[in-house]
Amino acid sequence: MNQLCFGDNLHVLRNHLDTESVDLINLAPPFNSKRDYNLLFKSPNLINGEAMTRPNHRRPLGWRSLLPGFLRVFVAGLSAMLLAGCAVAKRTGFHHAGHAAYVFTSFREDSPPGLRLLYSYDGYHWTNIPGRFLIPEVGPSKLLRDPSLSRGPDGVFHLVWTTGWRGDQGFGHASSRDLIHWSEQKFIPVMTNEPTTVNVWAPELYYDGREKQFVIVWASTIPGRFPEKLEATNNNHRLYFTTTRDFQSFAPTKLFFDPGFSIIDSFIAKDAGHYILVHKDNSRPRLNVRVAFGESPLGPWHDVSGNLTVQYTEGPCALKVDEDWLIYYDAYRLKTYGALKTRDFKTFKEITGEVSFPKGHKHGTALAVPQKVLDGLLRESANMPQ
Repeated sequence: MNQLCFGDNLHVLRNHLDTESVDLINLAPPFNSKRDYNLLFKSPNLINGEAMTRPNHRRPLGWRSLLPGFLRVFVAGLSAMLLAGCAVAKRTGFHHAGHAAYVFTSFREDSPPGLRLLYSYDGYHWTNIPGRFLIPEVGPSKLLRDPSLSRGPDGVFHLVWTTGWRGDQGFGHASSRDLIHWSEQKFIPVMTNEPTTVNVWAPELYYDGREKQFVIVWASTIPGRFPEKLEATNNNHRLYFTTTRDFQSFAPTKLFFDPGFSIIDSFIAKDAGHYILVHKDNSRPRLNVRVAFGESPLGPWHDVSGNLTVQYTEGPCALKVDEDWLIYYDAYRLKTYGALKTRDFKTFKEITGEVSFPKGHKHGTALAVPQKVLDGLLRESANMPQ
């Protein structure tokens, strides 16, 4: 870099130095043979991470007299500074290269189509990574909405997405090892066996480790197939699915879940050996988020919950952060992103006031990624189409 940087340099380490180039960060208090120092933090909870020194002037003493006191002060000062460093690292999300960061897929409604990404170190505060990391090329409408990302056991990321509002009877797919360089995009026609299918919305990926296959779930409307109740003929959705091991061949499409109401935007989570299906009840007048439970990622699904969010919420996904599950959702009428917190998917706490997202963030999925993947995204973001 050929630059001298001082002050809080976490952003320098994070954005301007390769992670692998940092072997040691040394925190050492200043010392002078004629003084000792007390370290005083301006804020007792270390929020500001600032300190000031208060010199105690004494008459000159021999080094043998000063050594015990110096060592005590040095160790105490070093301990305090290490504690301060740990507090700052925890708050700002500074991680070792081997530790996970979080990435959230996204798209924007008010900008050119493409895969956008956010990142976070705590799951609560999300930052935009500038640029579009994949430009859609497949499907009749060539859109990219509702991007769902999953990483297989071989380290390869797979992305599926909605390619159009109406008339697209399949979804898009591409794969990547670094989320920068992508395979050839493919359109997967999963509903051509039902010629009257109106749409294929929000395909969602889940890797089933037991069966060693990917499960892909989406919402489609087949006019007249289910009781319409208050739904329009072309807006009465049910969930369908297919499975694949290689994204070359796919199992025949089957009905995934019919809860007796219009349903879209599914997300499968596994917790303590059980499976949870987070989804949107798309029936009028509810239009909000619910969960159901199953003993396998293919169901059958039962014990559908009551309403977990306010009306006009959709696009839920869940992320395990420490001991908690965070369920994110798009409050589309309010044009904000919200969140719930739970440990058992039975009791929930509304934490929208504790999370933050870039303006315009829309329906995607969040997952843990290696730090080196995030480092590459941050380095390459300036070279991506905006």
